Amino acid sequence: MNAASQTVIEISKVSTRFGDHVVHTGLDLEVRSGEIFALIGGSGSGKSTLLREMILLQRPDAGSIRVLGVDLHEIADDAALALRQRWGVMFQHGGLFGSLTVKENVGLPLREHTGLDDVLIDEIAAWKLAMTGLQPEVGAQYPSELSGGMMKRASLARALALDPELLFLDEPTAGLDPDSAGEVDQLVRRLRELFGLTIVMITHDLDLLWQLADRVAVLAEGKVQGVGSMTELSQMDNPAIRKFFDGPRGRAAQEQERKQEQQQTQVPTSEATGRPSSKPK
Repeated sequence: MNAASQTVIEISKVSTRFGDHVVHTGLDLEVRSGEIFALIGGSGSGKSTLLREMILLQRPDAGSIRVLGVDLHEIADDAALALRQRWGVMFQHGGLFGSLTVKENVGLPLREHTGLDDVLIDEIAAWKLAMTGLQPEVGAQYPSELSGGMMKRASLARALALDPELLFLDEPTAGLDPDSAGEVDQLVRRLRELFGLTIVMITHDLDLLWQLADRVAVLAEGKVQGVGSMTELSQMDNPAIRKFFDGPRGRAAQEQERKQEQQQTQVPTSEATGRPSSKPK
């Protein structure tokens, strides 16, 4: 596989403004096949705007964006429709239709874009819900009846309906309690391992970044301030990057990561030594 075929998203010299407000200025970025790639940055750094540009909800004022080998600049409607069927999007607040049941929401992309009959669509929707850890009876419920964690899973099931190559996650753990957030972490990791998905996510969840992201891009002042693993970023001196590691939340997330690494590398000693085992119970 050559380098070009390994690049799933290529963003070059992208500039975006709203009136006098400059969001991006000459922004460059690339996402590689099979990786979990995260975008982080402070409020107003342009994360959500860039996501919207990548999924054809708005266009930059200048520069180019290529997704799955397709240039998004002045893309024709039929080509845009075909491209959208190759990716899935999990929106921050779910984005589910309140008048449809959960199963109907998950099956909607299949009804719109395939010629499958209703029985098969319902079976596929039920399978996607099960894949995300939801019980069969949840399919008959409406979005208003779901907890925050269940809503995230249902939204993810719908994003997976058309078996996408590329998955966009907008704040996948926002508003969840720690246990539910941890379950979403594990689910996303398992989906990548099972289907070889390329995943792009926006998140403020530092634990999620340390646990899940292969590479992270920090946006500030309209540009990418740094790209790398969380370990690599933690060693950079750029002030726009340091604020994610020097605050109490950043230090706590790093400490938690170090503890987990120690647990994974330590070998339990035998009971004969009289020393306690470090193996998690």
